[in-house]
Order: sequence, then C-alpha cells, then structure tokens
Amino acid sequence: MLLPYLNPDVTEAGLDEAGRGCLAGAVYAAAVILQKDYRNEMLNDSKQLSEKKRYLLREQIERDALAWAVGVVTPQEIDEINILNASFLAMHRALDQLAVRPEALLVDGNRFKPYRDLPHTTVVKGDGKYMSIAAASILAKTYRDDYMLRLHEEYPVYHWDSNKGYPAKAHREAIRRHGVTPYHRMSYNLLGDGQMELFAPAETKGR
Repeated sequence: MLLPYLNPDVTEAGLDEAGRGCLAGAVYAAAVILQKDYRNEMLNDSKQLSEKKRYLLREQIERDALAWAVGVVTPQEIDEINILNASFLAMHRALDQLAVRPEALLVDGNRFKPYRDLPHTTVVKGDGKYMSIAAASILAKTYRDDYMLRLHEEYPVYHWDSNKGYPAKAHREAIRRHGVTPYHRMSYNLLGDGQMELFAPAETKGR
C-alpha cells in the first residue's frame, strides 16, 4: 500500500509526467489532489500496472479525487525549451487547471522548477511511494497513450499504437524509411546513431 501523504496538515498535489523519453509526440503531465483518507489498494506506479488496470484506475481517480488536471507541451515546444523544461511546463500547466488550490506539491523525480509560491518536495520513484503521485502517473500515461493512438491513425507506419513514440526498433526503422512527421522531436537523435540528420517529411495515411 502506498503512502497517503507526506504532510497530513496541508493539501498536497501529486505530480508526474509521461513521454519524456519518446522520439515523437507531446509530453503529458498530471496533477492530482486526493482526500487524506483516500485508500485504493490497486493504485501503483503506472509502469507496474497492466493497460486494463490503468484505465480502470483512471476512472476511479477522476471520480474520487478532490481535483485533477492534465497539462500538455507540444513537440515543437520541446524542441525550443528542451525536454526537462518541457516536463516542468507540462506540470505547471496541469497545476494551472486545478479546481482546488494545493498548499504543497509532491513531484516525481529529483528536479522541479518552483510553481508560484508553493513549497515542493521531489521524490525519486515517487510514483511507487505516494498515492497522489501514482494517480498522476496513471492519468499522464493514459491520456498520452490516447493521444498517441490518435496520431497512429494519421501516421500508421511508425507503429505508435504499440510503441507510443518511444525509440523502438520498428519506430526508428520507419523514420529511416519514411522520414519524419510534424510530431517528431527534431532536437532528439532520432536514429540513435549519434548523427543528427536531415529528414524528408513523411506522408500521412490519406496521401
């Protein structure tokens, strides 16, 4: 069972992101505020859960949370400000949308850019330690997966329905053969060979 909170005396929001290591697509982040007495034995780091359980838990989190929100930063923004800053920005955008203002933040990882005047605590592997961070990891992961499935319909040759934009062998081979899309992160080493190359734009499914 994960820990329900760090500080029982303040309203905490848990934060996590999804898609940081991908070659294509936006980075997503979620912020979740749970009741202090909230309990859910299924709740865990999204990477430790099956897809079916993640979507079941998303329904429960959205129903039970005091507040939740998802923030998105586009591939073009990632290329402009780098993925670390983009991850922070996605978290900030999620916080901007919360219907309840938190008094403190619990952030997965070891770095964070302060948000307004709120105190924050970074927690390495926090999605496996605190319920609010685990809940945020599930929302970020499932909403990003939905987004990548929509992109797959537009560009099926990259197999984003299965690799979700991560640097799988089939994804890199498709880049090599078909070029890049508007959703690829051009600041990344897309082929994984240490070379930054120019790519021709890929064609959509309908062309």
